[in-house]
Amino acid sequence: MNKSSQRQPSPQIAAARLKKLSSLRPTLAIALGSGFHHVLTELRVDRKVSCAKIPGFPVPGVSGHAGELIFGRLGGTPVLVLSGRAHFYEGHPMEQVTFPIRTLAALGIRDLLLTSAAGGINPDFRPGDFMVLTDHINFMGVNPLRGPAVPGRTRFVDMTRVYDRQLSALLFRAGKSGNLKLRRGIYLAVSGPSYETPAEIRAFARLGADAVGMSTVPEAMVARQCGLNVAAVSCITNPAAGRGRNRLSHAEVLKTGERVKGLAVELLKNFMRYYGETDNTWRRVETTTR
Repeated sequence: MNKSSQRQPSPQIAAARLKKLSSLRPTLAIALGSGFHHVLTELRVDRKVSCAKIPGFPVPGVSGHAGELIFGRLGGTPVLVLSGRAHFYEGHPMEQVTFPIRTLAALGIRDLLLTSAAGGINPDFRPGDFMVLTDHINFMGVNPLRGPAVPGRTRFVDMTRVYDRQLSALLFRAGKSGNLKLRRGIYLAVSGPSYETPAEIRAFARLGADAVGMSTVPEAMVARQCGLNVAAVSCITNPAAGRGRNRLSHAEVLKTGERVKGLAVELLKNFMRYYGETDNTWRRVETTTR
């Protein structure tokens, strides 16, 4: 075991700290990426804590990523929200980027919804569209499962079906109830932080990618190793390099997220409502005081 692994607190320690914050015991967690943080206006907050105060959690340093963990209710359903994420391109080791996911598993989370912004590769996609992930391609140059074996977890994780069909079906149902047509497609993850070249985008298209981004895949892979059911949705905030006329910028990503914030909020609210109706195990609430 290397020195960085020895310094990293265990997920169980972080989970024990979180259990003292709230009596809520949700089975679903949502990681909010760029363009999705407006849903917090609809969240009935029970407790919130800065990621800086949770042992082992990395602190995001990108605009649009608050770096908070929030217990609350959305659409009447208990949920644990990761508001913002740390990215591999910020210099965090992959072990630290995915540490929050291992903590969620130790906390008792069973289902995970990942949200993100992405560049559109599929020529049918337009800025403001939402894509439910059906599969992914890991082009980040590193596997988040690399390293010492995790006790109680298989090292050789089956990735035949990363994204859960039932949770994804709830997303499509939520979109339909809000008159929002959701796309479906394959997400390709790169390390960033530079945007891709037009030649890279043409190559990614030939590989079968519909959208490209700099997150989601490491979290999804670790979540599957931990036995969590995963669904993911990306907001297509811009055409990928060579697919549009404008220069790519993070400001454009945030601008599109702002434009479709109402749609994102409605989508997640409806998803939470349907999740609560379909899965009654979330009603387990610890009755002891904090």
